[in-house]
Amino acid sequence: MGVTVGDQILLHVEDEDVIAFMLETAISESDPQVRVCRVSDGEEALAFLHQTGKHSNAPRPDLILLDLGLPRRNGFEVLAEIQGNTGLRSLPVVVFSSSSLPSDRRKSLELGALDFITKRSSLQGMTEAIRQVCAYFPKHLT
Repeated sequence: MGVTVGDQILLHVEDEDVIAFMLETAISESDPQVRVCRVSDGEEALAFLHQTGKHSNAPRPDLILLDLGLPRRNGFEVLAEIQGNTGLRSLPVVVFSSSSLPSDRRKSLELGALDFITKRSSLQGMTEAIRQVCAYFPKHLT
């Protein structure tokens, strides 16, 4: 699970396998230098970020793509924990949700998310959304 020079690490926090597959396909087509690490619930996301349990050797992500409707701990709880931890607060987080509610967007941004992107149902739409997401990597790939 080594990372080559130039790789960007994207932590994708998503419980739906179809969405995760579409995202990984869209990433590989739009930016093959991005390595996707996926966890499927809020507790596992925090274990990954804190490098505990089975994630003790997890790489530090360059960007977190966070769903809101997660089992065990929802995206809002994960965002609040990230913002409340000085070691994690600097990590860029983009909420990637099926919700289009203005209140969910507002709350996500208030909790420190850089952006709120609504999931698309087609691969083409997902690829366009991924291009938006990749713009949030702290160092751009050439």
